[in-house]
Order: sequence, then structure tokens, then C-alpha cells
Amino acid sequence: MMQRIIRMPERQDFQPTQSVGGLNEQIRRRAFEPYEARGREEGHDVEDWLRAESEMAQQQSKALAA
Repeated sequence: MMQRIIRMPERQDFQPTQSVGGLNEQIRRRAFEPYEARGREEGHDVEDWLRAESEMAQQQSKALAA
């Protein structure tokens, strides 16, 4: 059986806003803020990271919509 390869056209207008490493660094810095505010109380790292990820995603969505 012969398979067809379908190539999707590349979007020339798509430009990533930043590298994955840069985004992870921003998330790490944002997630560190509530940790510091709690007096470096441990046990909330996942919660802090997910909240920071959500905030960064919202910021990127707003930037792309503008």
C-alpha cells in the first residue's frame, strides 16, 4: 500500500515570542515570588509553578491578541 505524504504549508507570519528556555526562566522567577513572600515556606512549589505558568500564558494570549 502506498502512503501519501501531505505537507502542511508553513506559516510565514508565525514568530515565537520567546524561547522555551526563556519562558521557563520567567515562570521560575514568577513562581519564586510567592515562596519568598511566605517566608520561604516549602510545600507549595507545584502550586506556585502552575499559577506562574497560567499567568505567563494569559500574558502571551493578551500580547498575541493585541
